[in-house]
Amino acid sequence: MNEALDPHVHGQLERLALRPKRPLVVCDADEVLFAFIEGFEQFLHRYEHYFIWRAYQLAGNIRKRGTAFPVDEQEVQTLLARYWDETVEAMPLIPGAAAALDTLARRADIVILTNVPLEHHEGRTRSLGRHRMPYPTVANIGPKGPALRWLHERTHAPVFFIDDSPRHHRSVAQAAEAVIRLHFVGDRRLAGLLATAEDSHYRTDTWAAARAVIEAELDRAGH
Repeated sequence: MNEALDPHVHGQLERLALRPKRPLVVCDADEVLFAFIEGFEQFLHRYEHYFIWRAYQLAGNIRKRGTAFPVDEQEVQTLLARYWDETVEAMPLIPGAAAALDTLARRADIVILTNVPLEHHEGRTRSLGRHRMPYPTVANIGPKGPALRWLHERTHAPVFFIDDSPRHHRSVAQAAEAVIRLHFVGDRRLAGLLATAEDSHYRTDTWAAARAVIEAELDRAGH
């Protein structure tokens, strides 16, 4: 069953200045461009909490200092909202991201597709710009397959998708099978908790490796 494209996301996609004959790299932000969990761990320490590295998720991995029990879901969401409020423009970077995208932008268009909370869309865009990644940024809602289907239908060249989440790779595989999918997890500790997404074509946890894969695919396609 095809997932529906959210109207808010559709409106953002419609405003993109796409060049149909040019390859397209659609890139996630958290754990691909920004070290989300590294920053979140630092934030938790400031507020008397800590993060345990047992699973690829937030729920169940957050403890109050001095306790061994996970905080409840409501507190997770409260902490997460405060983290976004305080840190959206100050998250640490994944090494090599800006330089790799700058190189790839000579051969392909770049779009950042991020499930950032809508109220922080502008802050994320400003942060990307300050870090030499001034690419169009779409605040996605829900699975990313519908957005990739829309983009792929309008691009007559290779389309690449880079993301850390297996659920987004599954969604894109179902909605736009021809998109070349790179599973990327920038934090080594987090990467160790997550097997390669079954619906990805490549696992590349560094930007040097991701760039090499994309450049090789572009060479094979004559771009």
